[in-house]
Order: sequence, then structure tokens, then C-alpha cells
Amino acid sequence: MTTTPSRFEAVLFDCDGVLVDSEPITNGVLRDMLEEAGWTLTTAECMRLFLGKAVKDQRGLIESRTGRPLTEEWLALFRARRNAQLEAGLVAVAGAVEAVERIHRAFDGRIACASGADRQKVELQLAKCGLMRFFEGRIFSGHELPRSKPAPDVYLAAAAALQVDPRRCAVVEDTVTGATAGRAAGATVFGYCPAEAGHDAAAALRAAGAATLFTAMRELPALLAA
Repeated sequence: MTTTPSRFEAVLFDCDGVLVDSEPITNGVLRDMLEEAGWTLTTAECMRLFLGKAVKDQRGLIESRTGRPLTEEWLALFRARRNAQLEAGLVAVAGAVEAVERIHRAFDGRIACASGADRQKVELQLAKCGLMRFFEGRIFSGHELPRSKPAPDVYLAAAAALQVDPRRCAVVEDTVTGATAGRAAGATVFGYCPAEAGHDAAAALRAAGAATLFTAMRELPALLAA
């Protein structure tokens, strides 16, 4: 039998940017569609504005810059184009599958995926990257709760479903929005910040409440056991 490290009882993972390398794909599609609507951004600018945030929650910003209403039809088209690109080119974050497998075993399956994205996207991504077997039945979407990240609702829901006090949970995040949500839930946040993200990204994660930063997913199992 495996033994759960005494410091935590469960591990709650964000999805985008932590488990799967989806952000460049998603933000590339978003950038293209915003340009079609009249707002020109570089992909880097798009990621700076929208990283870790649900597009639907940015309605006011998008409408103010495009001069057009953000309709449900536009959102549906965005999701369809996004999903097609994810199906074609998505890969897992380097080392994520191996790290999740080790953590799943160490915690006797007490892990969950708690994302701010819509469920269809999360499930598509986990299936595409060989991660669904570790999270099936323990996937939580901020779209299905009263508030999405940076509110703590999705992490509180995941902890409740696992019957674990959120204060005994580790949360794995890569954005300020997500780290804020994990901290607000009372969890201990581990901030994934690869070297290429830079010093500013690391400082922002720390300011948002990440207790520990790490640069490679292969480091995570040992950090959780420390």
C-alpha cells in the first residue's frame, strides 16, 4: 500500500499551462478572432491580458475594444475553433504525465483537476494527452459554479468532493488568477514557473500567494513529499 505524505491529503491541479501546453493554441485562436472583430493584438499581448481567465468573464473588456456585443454565438464559434486546434496540436506539459502518475499513486488517487475552463475543453485536453485515466470522475469546471477563478469556488468544490479540508490540499497553478483562487480556498499553492517564463512571472506568482515555485513538472512529486 502507498503512503500519503503527511503534509497534504490531496493534490488539486489546474489544467491549462500546468498539465497541458494549451495556452499558445487557445490564445492564438482568440487573437485571430479578436482581430476579425476589430481589435488587433499580438499573441503575447493576448496572453498577457487573458492568461488564466475565462473569455466569457472578460465580456466588458472585449466589447469596449471591439465595439461589438460578445454574443453566445461568437463564444460558441471561438470554442469550436479552439477545440479543433487543440485536437490537432495539443501536447502535455513536459514531464506532466509522469509526475501525475507518481502523485496519483502516492496519494491513493486523491487528486483532482480544477480548471477555470469549460468542461468540454478540459476533458478534451486530458483525453488527448493521456491524463484522463488519472482524473476521470474528479474534474471540476469553474463554468459550472457561481464564480470562476480568481474566486476559490472550483477548488473548494474539488476539496469537498474528495472529502478533504482545503487547508490540507496542495494546489498546482501557473497563473496569478489561479494562485489567487487556490490561496483564497485556504490551500497551499505550488507555482509552476518554467525558466522561460522569466523573473516577473515568478515574482507575480509569489505575490499572489504561491508558497513554493518550481520550474519543471518532474520536480513536483518530491516537493509534495518534502
